[in-house]
Order: sequence, then C-alpha cells, then structure tokens
Amino acid sequence: MAEKPSVAIGQVMENRSVAPGHFLLTIQLPLSFATPIPGQFVMIRDPERGEPLLPRPISVYDFQREEGHAILNLLCRVVGRGTSLFSRLNRGSTLTVLGPLGRGFTIDPDVRQVLLVAGGVGAAPLAFLLQEGSLLKPDSGKRKVTAYLGAGTSELLTGLDRFQGFCDLRAATDDGSCGYCGPVTELLAIDLGGYDAKSTLILACGPAAMIRSLDLLLRDTRIRCQVSLEERMACGVGACQGCVVAIKEGEGRIGYRMVCKDGPVFDIGEILWNPSVDG
Repeated sequence: MAEKPSVAIGQVMENRSVAPGHFLLTIQLPLSFATPIPGQFVMIRDPERGEPLLPRPISVYDFQREEGHAILNLLCRVVGRGTSLFSRLNRGSTLTVLGPLGRGFTIDPDVRQVLLVAGGVGAAPLAFLLQEGSLLKPDSGKRKVTAYLGAGTSELLTGLDRFQGFCDLRAATDDGSCGYCGPVTELLAIDLGGYDAKSTLILACGPAAMIRSLDLLLRDTRIRCQVSLEERMACGVGACQGCVVAIKEGEGRIGYRMVCKDGPVFDIGEILWNPSVDG
C-alpha cells in the first residue's frame, strides 16, 4: 500500500553524467521520507534559485534506507530549461522533493512471466521494480523476467547495469549499434507469440510513440499490460488538472483521468489515444 506523500528538503550527494544528455542524481533525504512503490514519481525543485518556477516530475530509479537517512536516485534526461539546471547542480546543493506520488505497478499472483519494455529513461521505474525485489520474492513462485530495452544508440541505453544478471536482457537500438536494429516494440513483436497470454504481464514505460506502438501490437492478444505514461505536470497532486488523459469507461463513454493522481500507471487497454475517433 502506498504511503502518504510529503515534502522534504534533500541534499545532492552526487550528480554525474551517465550518457549524452542524461544524468544520475543521488539525493539524501530524511529517514521519514515515505518508501516509494515502483512506478511512482517525485516532483523536484531548486528552492535556492527559485527556478524552475514549477517543479519537475521524475520517476524513482532507486530508493534505499541507510543509518540516519534515505537515498533517492533519479535517472534524468535533459529536455528543457528545468532539467538542464538540475544537470548542473553541485554536490551539497539542496532540492525540494515532493513524493512519492501517483499509482505504481501491480502484479497479480498468477503472473509467471513478466516482460519489462522500456524506451530511453523509461528504464528507470522498471529498473527500480527489478532491484526492489518484489518481482522475485520467494512467495512469487517460479516467475521469469525478460527486459526489452530500447534507445536511439548504444550510448543512450542507460541503466543496463540494473538489468544485467537480474533478468533475461534484450536490447534494441535505432542504429543497430547494440542488439536488434529498430524500435524495441519490433523486437518484442518477434518474440510475442512465444509467451502464454494467461500467465504473462507486460510492464512498460517510454515515449508516447513507443506506448502507442505497443498498444497496436497487443490489440489482438489477451496479454495484460500496464504502462507508465510520461506527461508534463505542474503540481503532481491533481490540483491543476494539466495532465489529463482520455480513458474508456464502458458503453462507449469517454472519461478523463489525471496522470499524476490516477496514474502514471494505467492498463494500456483503458487509454484512448484519439478520443474523437476511438471513442
């Protein structure tokens, strides 16, 4: 069960580049900070600069408790002014951290095969899920995990060390510099027929184009799939209603949910990519 979110002041312990345009933030937090569930995120802001004016949502990459404090790791990609500023923070800098927020992944007891599908920094929440241990707890039975990681080039396949040795790892790059040459969903499509629909669960996170391709790929199958949506957010708690996604509500009706509060994890079959057509 998710713990109640809170606001804390964290201190940057390390900020290092892990790939072109990608960096890993390690933040020390008070021990009272709630334990995140894989798939949840935090909102971060620099309180000293006062910018960016609005906090930025970042998926939890790792979380550990140590003596006297907690350690939060965030895998980030520079996409604008806010993340560019974060990429230049020095050791000892402070950040305001709100979280953990949102709804994470859930895995039914009957699942025996888990497929992790990630594009770019979408690997972050899936790596946390794998490292956190709930996928392979003793009471989970004989459960197999296969990860499909995709990126533009081999340099951009971030977080590989979090998957290697912990699951069956398969990579795809757009330029063919590592693994399959092409989108990660094409690689998954090659293997998909070999998985039993009743006992398989797909957990995915990545760009909208990847999630849409995954939706099309799975429409004629009965494989369950949960996706973590990447969306711009202003508040992270549902107050601004700026991260709305269209959802199927049955009998042809269309509903709307907030990615920050009702997600970011949704059943892929719930999502309407083009409400005016699909609804």
